Amino acid sequence: MLLASLVGSSINIPLTNLECSTPMVHERHIRAFGVSYHVPVVKSCNTLLAINVGGALIPSLISMALIYRFPESIYYALSGIVLVAIITNRVARPVRGLGIVTPALVPPLCAALAAILMVYVLGAPHDLIFLIAYAAGTLGTLLGADILNLGKIRDLGAPVASIGGAGTFDGVFLSGLIAVLLV
Repeated sequence: MLLASLVGSSINIPLTNLECSTPMVHERHIRAFGVSYHVPVVKSCNTLLAINVGGALIPSLISMALIYRFPESIYYALSGIVLVAIITNRVARPVRGLGIVTPALVPPLCAALAAILMVYVLGAPHDLIFLIAYAAGTLGTLLGADILNLGKIRDLGAPVASIGGAGTFDGVFLSGLIAVLLV
């Protein structure tokens, strides 16, 4: 699965094309008769909204399969996912021309702490700690960084915005791995 996520990180499945809320304005320099003119050029821009296979689909499917396989984990996993999503949403930042970016270590640390909280404070079975950490890290990061920020995509002027890709792939991918390693 690790290899599949790494290979899948370069694959984006297009979902829709969004028109940017503000047109892109840049200057064009024209020289005529020895005089240089700065002419503003206004272009409408579009953003292709896609979903990343390695950063969204594979981690989501793994998390959902684990929760399905261990149904006693659903309450604890969902609690961890919500906790990580809230914190990740607070630290995720829209970057014009790029997309939504997340500090790489915040989501995995939150996921590990959420899993520890679920086991040692809320009484989740100890053998579920890795499942809770992985699900909270991956799904919480996807929800907090990407899904809850979909409304900001039109304002970024990025040519491609990929759910689970670009600036959040590190957050999703590392969250799953590091959170499990930390607990």
